[in-house]
Amino acid sequence: MRLAFNDDQRALRESVQAWLGKEYPHAVWRDVALGDRAGSPRFWNPMAQMGWLAAPLPERHGGLGGGVTDAAALAECLGSALVLEPFVSSVVLGAGLIQAAASQAQQDEWLPQIGEGQLRIAFAQAEASSRFELHDVQTRAQRGTSGWRISGAKVSVWDAPDADWLLVLARTAGGRFDRDGLGLFVVPRDATGVSLQRFPMIDRRPGAHVSFNDAPALAVLGDAEAALPAVQRVTSQALAVLANEACGAMQAAIAQTVAYLQQRKQFGQPLAEFQVLRHRVVDMQVQLECSRSLALHAAFAAEAGDAAQAARTATAAKVQAGRAGRWIGHQAIQLHGGMGMTDELAIGHVMKRLLMLDTFLGNADHHQQALARMTLPHTASV
Repeated sequence: MRLAFNDDQRALRESVQAWLGKEYPHAVWRDVALGDRAGSPRFWNPMAQMGWLAAPLPERHGGLGGGVTDAAALAECLGSALVLEPFVSSVVLGAGLIQAAASQAQQDEWLPQIGEGQLRIAFAQAEASSRFELHDVQTRAQRGTSGWRISGAKVSVWDAPDADWLLVLARTAGGRFDRDGLGLFVVPRDATGVSLQRFPMIDRRPGAHVSFNDAPALAVLGDAEAALPAVQRVTSQALAVLANEACGAMQAAIAQTVAYLQQRKQFGQPLAEFQVLRHRVVDMQVQLECSRSLALHAAFAAEAGDAAQAARTATAAKVQAGRAGRWIGHQAIQLHGGMGMTDELAIGHVMKRLLMLDTFLGNADHHQQALARMTLPHTASV
């Protein structure tokens, strides 16, 4: 079992980290997150020009063929710098769903646009009463003489305000909890009948509640009544990438904490000299390494072709990353003392990113229950 990036991926990480360290320090993040154009994808075109967006995409569509593992390597770097660009939404979920469900003609047309940074996508899946269940969908899609029309509402859609398209999971048949009768529909963000309530999420990522009032769909991806298996498969890939992004944020939290302990003095010596605090940092590093191993395993499993194994490993990685991220974030803030609670210091924003990564596509508690059901199929609840 390989639990390490290969030489090419390590080189990619080094180049990305070097660029982010120079061009995306915390002062730039603050301007991106809190400035006049708060949340807008200001660095999207440079990321496309450097090939980051194309790295996970298939070579036949202008990508570099790196797949989920390249996306995971990139995500770890982006998480360390708290980058706000919609990488997971557009490249992992958007492009992933197009590869999994769209026709060949649709893939040929749209995937190169994503890799070139010309097309940004947001995945509109969650609803107010669905919690984290992918198949709990009440938004409806009806087919008329002029095509599919979408009616319903989605909540907390990552990166929706700046997306070109929304990929909407909507019900074409059956009842609320049925696993059949679900389709994936492409709806332009500015289409008639689409309204957005924009807001910053806790990590300053742009999000929105989206309402559809008989909104016209541009296209449907694959079978309009059998989209759930593709959505589940791509969601497993996204969970692996999110776990790696969380590892990057955890690494940043530890690095910032160590730097603070080396600078801050108490009783005439740096806090880093106190053994009990050094032990705390070691415990933080142990949790990070446990998370990193599971996150890497999930990324490699996602490319191995076994959907059941990929789902199990991705779920386990999400549990570990969610729990460890919260714990490491709490320890980092505590070790910073009162300074850790201020908005000016980066550590509080790292904690908020870790909270957001834990919640997106299901928090640790949700995935622990899902993992129990996968391991013991007869278990109704945990």
